[in-house]
Amino acid sequence: MLLKTDVFTPSRFTAEGEIELRGKKIPYHTVCEDNVFYDDEGKAIASIFSYSYFRSDVEDKKSRPVMFCFNGGPGTSSMMVHAGFLGTKRIKYGEVDDIGLPLPPYESCDNAQCLLDIADLVIIDPVGTGFGRLLDETKKDMFYGIEQDAEAILTFIQKWLAKYNRWQSPKYMCGESYGCTRASTVAGIGSAGASDRAYSIAFDGLILIGNTVTNGDHFGAGKMVYPAVLAFPTLAATHWYHNHPSEQTVEEFVAEAKQFADTEYLLALYQGERLQGEAREKIMEKVMYYTGVSREYLIKRELVVEDVEFRGEVCRKQGKSVARLDGRITRPLYSGMEEAKWGMRDDPSVGKYDPFFQSVLEGELFPKLGIVDFDRNFVNSHSLYLSWNNKIKGRNTAQCLCAAMTRVPGMRTFFVNGWYDICTQIGILYYTLDHSGLPMDRVFVKGYKSGHMAYLGEDLIQELTDDMYKFIQGADPTK
Repeated sequence: MLLKTDVFTPSRFTAEGEIELRGKKIPYHTVCEDNVFYDDEGKAIASIFSYSYFRSDVEDKKSRPVMFCFNGGPGTSSMMVHAGFLGTKRIKYGEVDDIGLPLPPYESCDNAQCLLDIADLVIIDPVGTGFGRLLDETKKDMFYGIEQDAEAILTFIQKWLAKYNRWQSPKYMCGESYGCTRASTVAGIGSAGASDRAYSIAFDGLILIGNTVTNGDHFGAGKMVYPAVLAFPTLAATHWYHNHPSEQTVEEFVAEAKQFADTEYLLALYQGERLQGEAREKIMEKVMYYTGVSREYLIKRELVVEDVEFRGEVCRKQGKSVARLDGRITRPLYSGMEEAKWGMRDDPSVGKYDPFFQSVLEGELFPKLGIVDFDRNFVNSHSLYLSWNNKIKGRNTAQCLCAAMTRVPGMRTFFVNGWYDICTQIGILYYTLDHSGLPMDRVFVKGYKSGHMAYLGEDLIQELTDDMYKFIQGADPTK
């Protein structure tokens, strides 16, 4: 009953506030609203819900940047980026892998790392996520696909820019996870147009967190070489975090592991059973050293370390398994019937943080935004990826991004990836950049001591927002 969509009235909420950012009090106002799509008969068929934060004391809006922000999925709301690091209120981070699950009351705080002092923020729930709604199920093919979703976001951005007189403002996008695919496709179509129309939107920069930009056919099909080689840097980082095989920093250890994976390990996997004797033993010893898996495992898997299985191998001696989204987070190692029931894809980071984020979002942020007595329930995630249309006409997402950066010579892209992100591994990002044709003088890449959500921790949110601040100001965020 709460998801009923046959009765729909567009909603709009406004509020005002003040927050201290980088030593200065910043007044702001917010507008949270439905952005409705209509069919040719004027019937509402879908809505994107947006949360717009405007700094109130700005006179020159032409030079004031605006950043459009979203999560991914596909099918995920903006909950994580909103309550995690972008809103004026956020969750208060404790130890990432403390014992047990955090339970209410959840702690929140004013977000002193918010970027509202230098950019207006527009946080987006795409169709079918958060407060966004698909109102006519027969029209889902218009929104649930890589290009379809991108065109819906572009249509929303065009309308937003006109409504708030911001066409001449510098424009940025910040996407997380599948949001990287979304941002790259939006930028590509925005600059080059789609098959039947042009959008003529140029973006000054993209910030992509947890990369899903690929040079394969679509998201998830970019592993053009051995997956074990591409995963190796992340597996090495996770092993370093839990088992400390070296006195090196994580950056030094991962760099050494990547060099081995790119050369000796890749060749060993190519040789397969032809590699025998002392040469095979040498490779096995190095794989064990860099990843922490056992000799028995490598013999059984013929030197291939599979990333899902790795999660139960790297901390097996401690009786733990690590999370896919954040290799720093652990759960008890399941065995026997438990493993068969729950599976290795049971991710402790989701069970640990989803209730935390949604409670702070709905209990703290929404009231500050004036979203009260709203009879629409918030859907933090909906499994749209199961039926998502992954086809892009004649190109892939890396080519979309490359096209945008080529057509807009000043456009820059900042890739943010966690060393411990087993979901969107940094090795896949390296491979993509090596085969994408991107103008690398305008591409910036940084690894963070984090998982999929690079802001998950008090030190990390400070580091990431400091880097984003520099990027929006036109500086190199990696220095």
